[in-house]
Amino acid sequence: MRKEEQDTSPVTIESLASEVQKQKDNGARLVQIGCARVGDEFNLYYSFESDADRPFHFVDLKLVTDGTTPIGSITGIYFAAFTYENEIADLYGLQITGNALDFKGTFITTSIPHPFGKPTVTKKEDT
Repeated sequence: MRKEEQDTSPVTIESLASEVQKQKDNGARLVQIGCARVGDEFNLYYSFESDADRPFHFVDLKLVTDGTTPIGSITGIYFAAFTYENEIADLYGLQITGNALDFKGTFITTSIPHPFGKPTVTKKEDT
């Protein structure tokens, strides 16, 4: 089995589109956009794979946000990102603006709105 090389580069909301465009220009394919809540922040990972520079080269662009500032959609660069962006908006409550195919909160229906936006897990007291 061959292990892929992987690099992670930090990006800001302002630099996200230009950094994603660089990946596209380099012939990279969008692998996934993942999101995780870490304390009071959200970590978004935009993952790309490209053989252009090095075989099996995997790149993550890491965006850290407090969730209050809207994030611009990358669907103008990678149309398929609409699935990830709708999922993140529905599950985490992050506002992603300019999505080419915005389901407006109906992509994933849950009984609790934005279930991963504010964790509701509490520690059970020992009895």
